[in-house]
Amino acid sequence: MSKKIVLCVEDNTTNMLLVSRVVEAEGHQLVRAEDSTTALEALKNYVPDIILMDVNLPGMNGLELSRHIRTALKLTEVPIIAITANVLVGDKERTLEAGCNDYLPKPLDIRRLRELMREYL
Repeated sequence: MSKKIVLCVEDNTTNMLLVSRVVEAEGHQLVRAEDSTTALEALKNYVPDIILMDVNLPGMNGLELSRHIRTALKLTEVPIIAITANVLVGDKERTLEAGCNDYLPKPLDIRRLRELMREYL
């Protein structure tokens, strides 16, 4: 299996560390972005194989960023997994409407994260 590029947009350092361990254990390259601005900069340089998107970001939130990503021609096919503490009725539907392919509630379930990454990669 070839090394994939995983963009993780996450402002929480603990969650980023958790994701980095899973991504590296799977043998992939992690590109870190702590906010939407950094993510957009990274997306000018890379077309990731998958995006792990925190929904509650400072500034432009993860759903707005996902909508924006879906309008970029070279990024329309990149899977986006929303990672969020928003687990109320309707939250999953909102993430999917914003263009996310799947949804992972916090606290992060490492096994589920690994399964989703394998499924989409």
